[in-house]
Amino acid sequence: MIYLDNAATVPMLPSVLKSMHEAEKKLYANASALHTPGHLARNKIEECRELLAKLINCSPDEIIFTSGASESNNTVIRTFEGHKIVASPMEHHSILEAAKIYRGDKLPILYSFMLANNEIGDLLSLPEKGEDFLHSDLTQVLGKIPIDVKALDLDYATFSAHKIGGPIGVGALYVRNGAPFKPLIIGGNQEKKRRGGTYNTIGIIGFLQALKNIVDNDTPSIYATKVLKLRNKLAERIIAEIPGSSLNTDLNNSLPNILNVSFEGAEGESIQLYLDAEGVIVSTGSACAAGDAKPSHVLMAKSGDAEVAHSSIRFSFGLDNDSEDIDYVMGVLPGIIRRLQGISTISRRDSF
Repeated sequence: MIYLDNAATVPMLPSVLKSMHEAEKKLYANASALHTPGHLARNKIEECRELLAKLINCSPDEIIFTSGASESNNTVIRTFEGHKIVASPMEHHSILEAAKIYRGDKLPILYSFMLANNEIGDLLSLPEKGEDFLHSDLTQVLGKIPIDVKALDLDYATFSAHKIGGPIGVGALYVRNGAPFKPLIIGGNQEKKRRGGTYNTIGIIGFLQALKNIVDNDTPSIYATKVLKLRNKLAERIIAEIPGSSLNTDLNNSLPNILNVSFEGAEGESIQLYLDAEGVIVSTGSACAAGDAKPSHVLMAKSGDAEVAHSSIRFSFGLDNDSEDIDYVMGVLPGIIRRLQGISTISRRDSF
């Protein structure tokens, strides 16, 4: 299997699995308890908090653990209930849908702009916030390029463990000291009363190990060299070998691991299914929008062309991919596109 859907989720690292299995045997106690086993569990949670804070240049007490990016995003939006919320049209659905519910017209304003888009990988400009507040979904960015929340002048930032080889169901939210905050989940003293609920100790330990992998292997440098070359090689070969293909990703201003391509006269979900049958795993965009017949809101915002949006495929690379994966993909993809273009309604109309 050639796995090229790492933007959706990265397979758990062997070291993460090992750390979690070991923790299940020794660190199973409630991390809020006052006894020794509880303290041992809590120590690991705080170690994860400190390492994430170091990686993004903030204070450990500005980190709140959550169940994932969607909860973190909803928490920020909920904090500004009734206020004006300005979100980029390329935001994740957990921002756009929440903003529909909580948006108002009171000041101050919350700006929510992701630094890098999850579907096309493009790096986006953050707005000047002035006296207002700025949130950025950094889910796709962590471990790919360096992050400095202070230099970015962020008040809030979102992270998710499973995008860096950690477990699903664990995430974090950066909240600048002094920024407004309203808990989404209440009913407990955990996280200084900022997020109620028993700590997911085992999951956070997995998150910790995934963060250690970033530090120990300097993964941003690997993405900037090896992974970038693979992504660009696939882009070059697709354009050169497949008629009617076009890039939706700006190769000069994007994350190094994401490539979004459209194929004229071929429907994206059909391409995905044919590739899946050949053992190549890709996506048509955000996994959270799977099953939605509407064209990608991200590609509509960028191109305004529904045909481009419907014919798009996202290839997203991980640290384990190599040049042989590219060769295999290009051994099957051109034939799939020719087959689909041959039966598409677009091709039939063009032939008349």
